[in-house]
Amino acid sequence: MKSLSLIGSTGSVGCNVLDVIRSFSDKYRIVGLAAGNNISKLHDQILEFDPEVVSVASKKGAEQLRNELPIRYRDRVRYGVEGSQEVASVAAADMTISAIVGAAGLLPTLAAIDAGKDIGLANKETLVMAGKLVMDSCKENEVKLLPIDSEHSAIFQALDAGHPADVSKIILTASGGPFREKTIQELKKVTPAQALAHPNWDMGKKISIDSASLMNKGLEVIEAKWLFNVSAEEIQVVVHPQSIVHSLVEFHDGSVIAQLGIPDMRIPIAYALSYPRRLSLSLPGLNLAQCSDLSFYEPDYEKFPALSLAFKALRKRGVLPAVLNAANEVAVDAFLDKKIPFLDIAAIVATVMERVQDGSEENLDDIMAADKQARKVTEMLIHKG
Repeated sequence: MKSLSLIGSTGSVGCNVLDVIRSFSDKYRIVGLAAGNNISKLHDQILEFDPEVVSVASKKGAEQLRNELPIRYRDRVRYGVEGSQEVASVAAADMTISAIVGAAGLLPTLAAIDAGKDIGLANKETLVMAGKLVMDSCKENEVKLLPIDSEHSAIFQALDAGHPADVSKIILTASGGPFREKTIQELKKVTPAQALAHPNWDMGKKISIDSASLMNKGLEVIEAKWLFNVSAEEIQVVVHPQSIVHSLVEFHDGSVIAQLGIPDMRIPIAYALSYPRRLSLSLPGLNLAQCSDLSFYEPDYEKFPALSLAFKALRKRGVLPAVLNAANEVAVDAFLDKKIPFLDIAAIVATVMERVQDGSEENLDDIMAADKQARKVTEMLIHKG
């Protein structure tokens, strides 16, 4: 039986991880759970999965959780960054699933790697912010890093068809989100509720907004660079509205290998958990006869400048990817709070990237300082309006 620690357990991906584990309780057990502020959901998860250690974001949340749990659980509760790091690196875990959304996933994921845990990575920001540090640490600690994002899992699977030296490019597919057919004038007026209505995937608020702006695909571009050791020039993005082809790999001989499937996160999650074998999931199969209309086209970089910003950050490297991510997190929150319009998200990120650039991608302190400074500058720009 494989023991798992899950950070980000109450989010969309975390809940899907636990759903897979429910179906295979003879193969997997949970030894650690970390969440943010959803105390009620975490409470229920603790009672169901009986982990050895749990963590929440705040001291107040930890006190609430202790008061609501049966007595036997109360000394298992931690909080804050230190708490999530303890959960991520708990001795009993064979593998840590990193499913926290945003920059909060970086430190606990690094802690898990330092502890020698294999990683199931759904937190793309970890590699966006500190890709070189993370991959170097994985190599040093002989840790396997298995992608859980559907696109990167697809590439990971397609790469089995050939030798890495024969790869010509990797092709990331994007649904295009809910606004792919809107004009720039229409995008000026979209609301948070409209942006949250993703046509194909059931995701959390942050990822849904990023999908609507194509920033999510930009973050995945940077993540792909580190996962698959490719350059920006070897990564292509195509819009594929049906979300059936999850990504592709092109080889030097012209062969293109794709991974297809229904849009359900439990498929890449299960593959990461069971690799190199596959679990028999109780999900509907892909009906190819109903998939005759599969379309692909180039993204509109003018309407969705966030994707260009991500490629720019990837090419310049240093701390700029961390700056991109931090500024975007703050700007997305401001959009959700109706403080800024949708198109201002990318505009603010671009400005912050011009103002915050100093630091090395090989120095964690530099990365964290750039993250902090980028958030400060973003807040200032939002406040000025």
